[in-house]
Amino acid sequence: MGISEIKQELKNIDYTDESALNNFINCYKDDERAGVISAVKSAKKKLDDLRKEIERSYKMLSFERKYYEMGYKYICGIDEVGRGPLAGPVVTCAVILPKDETILYLNDSKQVSKKKREELYEIIIEKAVAYSIGISSEETIDEINILQATYKAMRMSIDNLKVKPDILLNDAVKIPNVNIHQVPIIKGDTLSASIAAASIVAKVTRDKIMQEYDNIYPEYGFADNVGYGSAKHIEAIKKYGPTPIHRKTFIKNFV
Repeated sequence: MGISEIKQELKNIDYTDESALNNFINCYKDDERAGVISAVKSAKKKLDDLRKEIERSYKMLSFERKYYEMGYKYICGIDEVGRGPLAGPVVTCAVILPKDETILYLNDSKQVSKKKREELYEIIIEKAVAYSIGISSEETIDEINILQATYKAMRMSIDNLKVKPDILLNDAVKIPNVNIHQVPIIKGDTLSASIAAASIVAKVTRDKIMQEYDNIYPEYGFADNVGYGSAKHIEAIKKYGPTPIHRKTFIKNFV
Protein backbone atom coordinates (compact mmCIF):
# COMPACT_ATOMS: atom_id res chain seq x y z
CA MET A 1 0.00 0.00 0.00
CA GLY A 2 1.27 3.48 -0.83
CA ILE A 3 2.18 6.03 1.82
CA SER A 4 -0.67 8.36 0.86
CA GLU A 5 -3.19 5.53 1.27
CA ILE A 6 -1.69 4.63 4.66
CA LYS A 7 -1.93 8.24 5.84
CA GLN A 8 -5.53 8.38 4.64
CA GLU A 9 -6.25 5.19 6.56
CA LEU A 10 -4.94 6.88 9.71
CA LYS A 11 -7.10 9.96 9.04
CA ASN A 12 -10.17 7.73 8.76
CA ILE A 13 -9.62 6.15 12.19
CA ASP A 14 -11.90 7.26 15.01
CA TYR A 15 -9.37 8.54 17.51
CA THR A 16 -11.57 7.41 20.40
CA ASP A 17 -11.21 3.81 19.15
CA GLU A 18 -8.28 2.35 21.08
CA SER A 19 -8.46 -0.97 19.25
CA ALA A 20 -8.35 0.64 15.80
CA LEU A 21 -5.30 2.71 16.70
CA ASN A 22 -3.55 -0.36 18.10
CA ASN A 23 -4.31 -2.33 14.96
CA PHE A 24 -2.91 0.44 12.75
CA ILE A 25 0.29 0.61 14.79
CA ASN A 26 0.78 -3.17 14.77
CA CYS A 27 0.06 -3.37 11.05
CA TYR A 28 2.68 -0.80 10.01
CA LYS A 29 5.23 -0.76 12.85
CA ASP A 30 7.80 -2.70 10.79
CA ASP A 31 7.43 -0.57 7.66
CA GLU A 32 10.65 1.46 7.37
CA ARG A 33 9.43 4.05 4.87
CA ALA A 34 9.81 7.53 6.34
CA GLY A 35 6.21 8.51 5.64
CA VAL A 36 4.90 5.35 7.30
CA ILE A 37 7.20 5.78 10.31
CA SER A 38 5.75 9.29 10.70
CA ALA A 39 2.18 7.96 10.46
CA VAL A 40 2.86 5.27 13.07
CA LYS A 41 4.44 7.87 15.36
CA SER A 42 1.32 10.02 14.96
CA ALA A 43 -0.91 7.02 15.74
CA LYS A 44 1.11 6.29 18.89
CA LYS A 45 0.68 9.90 20.01
CA LYS A 46 -3.06 9.67 19.40
CA LEU A 47 -3.21 6.42 21.34
CA ASP A 48 -1.24 7.89 24.25
CA ASP A 49 -3.53 10.95 24.31
CA LEU A 50 -6.59 8.71 24.21
CA ARG A 51 -5.39 6.61 27.14
CA LYS A 52 -4.72 9.76 29.17
CA GLU A 53 -8.23 11.00 28.33
CA ILE A 54 -9.77 7.66 29.33
CA GLU A 55 -7.95 7.90 32.67
CA ARG A 56 -9.06 11.52 33.17
CA SER A 57 -12.66 10.68 32.23
CA TYR A 58 -12.66 7.79 34.71
CA LYS A 59 -11.57 10.19 37.45
CA MET A 60 -14.44 12.52 36.44
CA LEU A 61 -16.84 9.81 37.65
CA SER A 62 -15.37 9.67 41.16
CA PHE A 63 -18.21 11.65 42.77
CA GLU A 64 -20.81 9.58 40.95
CA ARG A 65 -19.18 6.31 42.02
CA LYS A 66 -19.04 7.50 45.62
CA TYR A 67 -22.77 8.16 45.74
CA TYR A 68 -23.70 5.02 43.80
CA GLU A 69 -21.82 3.06 46.47
CA MET A 70 -23.90 4.87 49.12
CA GLY A 71 -27.07 3.58 47.47
CA TYR A 72 -28.17 6.52 45.33
CA LYS A 73 -29.61 5.44 41.99
CA TYR A 74 -30.29 8.61 39.99
CA ILE A 75 -27.46 11.11 40.36
CA CYS A 76 -28.10 14.47 38.71
CA GLY A 77 -25.53 17.08 37.73
CA ILE A 78 -26.61 20.73 37.55
CA ASP A 79 -24.88 23.78 36.11
CA GLU A 80 -25.65 27.20 34.67
CA VAL A 81 -24.42 29.34 31.81
CA GLY A 82 -24.91 33.07 31.34
CA ARG A 83 -24.72 34.76 34.72
CA GLY A 84 -22.33 37.45 33.48
CA PRO A 85 -23.60 38.65 30.07
CA LEU A 86 -25.24 42.02 29.47
CA ALA A 87 -27.97 40.45 27.34
CA GLY A 88 -29.97 37.27 27.00
CA PRO A 89 -31.22 34.68 29.49
CA VAL A 90 -29.43 32.59 32.07
CA VAL A 91 -29.70 28.91 31.11
CA THR A 92 -29.37 25.92 33.40
CA CYS A 93 -29.31 22.20 32.76
CA ALA A 94 -29.92 19.12 34.90
CA VAL A 95 -28.51 15.82 33.60
CA ILE A 96 -28.74 12.25 34.86
CA LEU A 97 -26.16 10.08 33.12
CA PRO A 98 -26.36 6.27 33.01
CA LYS A 99 -24.46 4.51 35.80
CA ASP A 100 -20.75 4.12 35.00
CA GLU A 101 -21.21 5.79 31.60
CA THR A 102 -17.84 7.15 30.47
CA ILE A 103 -18.15 9.99 27.97
CA LEU A 104 -14.73 11.16 26.84
CA TYR A 105 -13.74 14.85 26.83
CA LEU A 106 -16.38 16.03 29.32
CA ASN A 107 -15.16 19.18 31.05
CA ASP A 108 -16.16 22.70 31.98
CA SER A 109 -17.81 24.00 28.80
CA LYS A 110 -15.43 26.97 28.71
CA GLN A 111 -12.50 24.57 28.39
CA VAL A 112 -14.01 22.67 25.44
CA SER A 113 -13.91 23.96 21.86
CA LYS A 114 -17.16 24.97 20.16
CA LYS A 115 -16.93 22.02 17.75
CA LYS A 116 -16.29 19.52 20.56
CA ARG A 117 -19.08 21.03 22.71
CA GLU A 118 -21.56 20.50 19.90
CA GLU A 119 -20.38 16.91 19.39
CA LEU A 120 -20.64 16.21 23.12
CA TYR A 121 -24.08 17.85 23.29
CA GLU A 122 -25.43 15.25 20.86
CA ILE A 123 -23.79 12.39 22.75
CA ILE A 124 -25.07 13.59 26.11
CA ILE A 125 -28.70 14.07 25.11
CA GLU A 126 -28.65 10.68 23.35
CA LYS A 127 -27.18 8.77 26.29
CA ALA A 128 -28.71 10.62 29.25
CA VAL A 129 -31.25 8.84 31.42
CA ALA A 130 -32.90 12.25 31.59
CA TYR A 131 -31.98 15.88 31.01
CA SER A 132 -33.84 19.16 31.25
CA ILE A 133 -33.25 22.84 30.54
CA GLY A 134 -34.26 25.78 32.73
CA ILE A 135 -34.33 29.37 31.48
CA SER A 136 -34.75 32.68 33.27
CA SER A 137 -35.30 35.60 30.92
CA GLU A 138 -33.61 38.98 31.09
CA GLU A 139 -36.88 40.38 32.50
CA THR A 140 -36.73 37.88 35.37
CA ILE A 141 -33.06 38.70 35.95
CA ASP A 142 -33.89 42.40 36.23
CA GLU A 143 -36.84 41.70 38.49
CA ILE A 144 -35.34 39.32 41.07
CA ASN A 145 -31.54 39.63 40.43
CA ILE A 146 -29.22 37.24 38.64
CA LEU A 147 -28.60 34.87 41.56
CA GLN A 148 -32.29 34.32 42.30
CA ALA A 149 -33.01 34.04 38.57
CA THR A 150 -30.33 31.34 38.33
CA TYR A 151 -31.83 29.43 41.24
CA LYS A 152 -35.26 29.72 39.63
CA ALA A 153 -33.95 28.28 36.35
CA MET A 154 -32.19 25.48 38.24
CA ARG A 155 -35.39 24.53 40.03
CA MET A 156 -37.16 24.55 36.67
CA SER A 157 -34.62 22.17 35.17
CA ILE A 158 -34.95 19.82 38.15
CA ASP A 159 -38.77 19.89 38.13
CA ASN A 160 -38.95 19.13 34.40
CA LEU A 161 -36.79 16.00 34.54
CA LYS A 162 -38.65 12.87 33.44
CA VAL A 163 -36.83 10.89 36.14
CA LYS A 164 -36.71 12.25 39.68
CA PRO A 165 -33.12 12.40 40.96
CA ASP A 166 -32.09 10.98 44.33
CA ILE A 167 -29.23 13.42 44.76
CA LEU A 168 -28.03 16.63 43.11
CA LEU A 169 -24.40 17.42 42.35
CA ASN A 170 -24.28 21.21 41.91
CA ASP A 171 -21.50 23.40 40.60
CA ALA A 172 -20.59 25.32 43.79
CA VAL A 173 -24.08 26.41 44.89
CA LYS A 174 -26.86 25.07 47.11
CA ILE A 175 -30.25 25.72 45.53
CA PRO A 176 -32.93 27.06 47.90
CA ASN A 177 -36.36 25.45 48.15
CA VAL A 178 -35.36 22.06 46.74
CA ASN A 179 -36.26 18.96 48.76
CA ILE A 180 -33.56 16.70 47.31
CA HIS A 181 -30.17 16.08 48.91
CA GLN A 182 -27.64 18.46 47.38
CA VAL A 183 -23.86 18.34 47.18
CA PRO A 184 -22.24 21.66 46.16
CA ILE A 185 -18.87 20.97 44.50
CA ILE A 186 -16.39 23.80 43.99
CA LYS A 187 -15.28 23.77 40.33
CA GLY A 188 -17.64 20.85 39.91
CA ASP A 189 -17.76 21.22 36.13
CA THR A 190 -14.09 20.16 36.03
CA LEU A 191 -14.45 17.38 38.61
CA SER A 192 -17.80 15.67 38.02
CA ALA A 193 -18.90 14.08 34.74
CA SER A 194 -22.56 14.86 35.47
CA ILE A 195 -21.93 18.54 36.19
CA ALA A 196 -19.65 18.85 33.16
CA ALA A 197 -22.36 17.31 30.98
CA ALA A 198 -24.88 19.82 32.35
CA SER A 199 -22.43 22.66 31.68
CA ILE A 200 -22.01 21.63 28.04
CA VAL A 201 -25.71 21.15 27.33
CA ALA A 202 -26.53 24.51 28.96
CA LYS A 203 -23.77 26.27 27.01
CA VAL A 204 -24.76 24.87 23.61
CA THR A 205 -28.43 25.65 24.30
CA ARG A 206 -27.70 29.25 25.29
CA ASP A 207 -25.33 29.79 22.34
CA LYS A 208 -28.11 28.68 19.98
CA ILE A 209 -30.50 31.16 21.60
CA MET A 210 -27.98 33.98 21.19
CA GLN A 211 -27.39 33.00 17.56
CA GLU A 212 -31.11 33.45 16.94
CA TYR A 213 -30.97 36.87 18.61
CA ASP A 214 -28.00 37.74 16.38
CA ASN A 215 -30.27 37.23 13.37
CA ILE A 216 -32.73 39.73 14.87
CA TYR A 217 -30.20 42.26 16.22
CA PRO A 218 -27.09 41.87 14.02
CA GLU A 219 -25.50 45.15 15.13
CA TYR A 220 -24.57 43.77 18.56
CA GLY A 221 -22.52 40.75 17.52
CA PHE A 222 -24.43 38.28 19.68
CA ALA A 223 -23.23 35.31 17.59
CA ASP A 224 -19.67 36.08 18.71
CA ASN A 225 -20.02 37.64 22.15
CA VAL A 226 -23.15 35.65 23.22
CA GLY A 227 -24.24 38.71 25.18
CA TYR A 228 -21.03 39.34 27.11
CA GLY A 229 -19.67 42.86 27.38
CA SER A 230 -17.07 42.94 24.63
CA ALA A 231 -15.82 46.36 23.49
CA LYS A 232 -17.76 46.01 20.23
CA HIS A 233 -20.93 45.08 22.09
CA ILE A 234 -20.66 48.04 24.47
CA GLU A 235 -20.04 50.41 21.57
CA ALA A 236 -23.17 49.06 19.86
CA ILE A 237 -25.23 49.71 23.00
CA LYS A 238 -23.97 53.28 23.10
CA LYS A 239 -24.61 53.80 19.39
CA TYR A 240 -27.94 52.00 18.89
CA GLY A 241 -29.29 51.79 22.42
CA PRO A 242 -30.36 48.62 24.25
CA THR A 243 -32.48 45.88 22.71
CA PRO A 244 -35.41 44.19 24.48
CA ILE A 245 -33.07 41.33 25.47
CA HIS A 246 -30.56 43.54 27.30
CA ARG A 247 -30.53 43.28 31.09
CA LYS A 248 -31.39 46.78 32.25
CA THR A 249 -29.71 46.29 35.63
CA PHE A 250 -26.49 45.24 33.87
CA ILE A 251 -26.14 48.10 31.40
CA LYS A 252 -26.86 51.14 33.57
CA ASN A 253 -23.33 52.43 33.07
CA PHE A 254 -23.59 52.32 29.27
CA VAL A 255 -26.93 54.05 28.58
